[in-house]
Amino acid sequence: MIIASIPDFREAARRRLPHFLFEYIDGGSYAEVTLGRNITDLAAIALRQRVLRDISRIDTSTELFGVKQALPVVLAPIGLAGLNARRGEVQAVRAANAANVPFTLSTVGVCPIAEVAAASDRPFWFQLYMIRDRAFMKDLLAQARAAGCSALVFTVDLPVPGSRYRDIRSGLSGAPGFAGDVRRLAQVAMRPDWAWDVGLLGRPHHLGNVAPVLKGKTGLSDFLAWMGRNFDPAINWADLAWIRSEWDGPLIVKGILDPDDARQAADHGADGIVVSNHGGRQLDGVLSSARALPPIADAVGDRVTVLADGGVRSGLDVARLLALGARGVMLGRAWAFALGADGEAGVTKMLKLIAAELRVAMALGGVTRIDQIDRSMLALPLD
Repeated sequence: MIIASIPDFREAARRRLPHFLFEYIDGGSYAEVTLGRNITDLAAIALRQRVLRDISRIDTSTELFGVKQALPVVLAPIGLAGLNARRGEVQAVRAANAANVPFTLSTVGVCPIAEVAAASDRPFWFQLYMIRDRAFMKDLLAQARAAGCSALVFTVDLPVPGSRYRDIRSGLSGAPGFAGDVRRLAQVAMRPDWAWDVGLLGRPHHLGNVAPVLKGKTGLSDFLAWMGRNFDPAINWADLAWIRSEWDGPLIVKGILDPDDARQAADHGADGIVVSNHGGRQLDGVLSSARALPPIADAVGDRVTVLADGGVRSGLDVARLLALGARGVMLGRAWAFALGADGEAGVTKMLKLIAAELRVAMALGGVTRIDQIDRSMLALPLD
């Protein structure tokens, strides 16, 4: 198929990936109300068109946490991304490096920190969940430091997993043991290209960063159940202070939807926050990121660097989130779909699409630099 947009990457990934993997990427929690709001609320933000301005020298570069990058985007952490293509996180970090944007490796990625570091010619970000075993968390942080990771993304909105109906129906979760294995193998058999390229040649298939605590298991037999057993529901602000004491680089708290929580993150030493509802995968019915972002940005001002994710399906959406108050935008499903569709080449093409579309938004919005994108680019006042 001809791919011209991120929705096209989604369709290509649906055709190529086993059903349980595509549903994991594509789905949300419960009735997926928030998942839908992320897309529709963002798309409904009207941009202000300006004309007869000199837009001959557009610069899409920006600086996040002291590092210059070509675009105001970051590849967000995606669990199990290494199964979307052969050693998928390795392919994605190479694409991110070539585009000069940060890549974030998930705690529950398939490729471990050391493997991604060996494939990367520059520092990448690492994402951390609060795991019950604090000694193991300290070891993960030590590995991230040794690998030269330039920022730590601490995800705080998953003390317990949301109820994701699609994952239960597809067999990714809720069907441990032999029955679950049979369901997934039947789906793999229907995708022979993936079965050969990823299923056979992409081994080992396990959660590389947490393999030492799995005691020989892969963590894939019932992914969400494993998270429920090992993620710590007792997480609180004191834990953020502990993370801050263990990590001396930029610390970014991901999963903020409330202005008071944004202030708390700043008070506890965070350098950045991500306005995020986990892609609509946790508490359904909460605000979309587009709705939550403006009051949060107003609440913290310049105390922390505000990033945002959720519902981004084009470079126009990137411009919208920047106009609403974000300094940078995390891309999640966008790169997961692209990776599933065509590996490293897909992620490279997706980033080029984002860049081209962002340039159009800037040109027709009458701005030439990222720091000029603010609420004056919005056609209608925020309600």
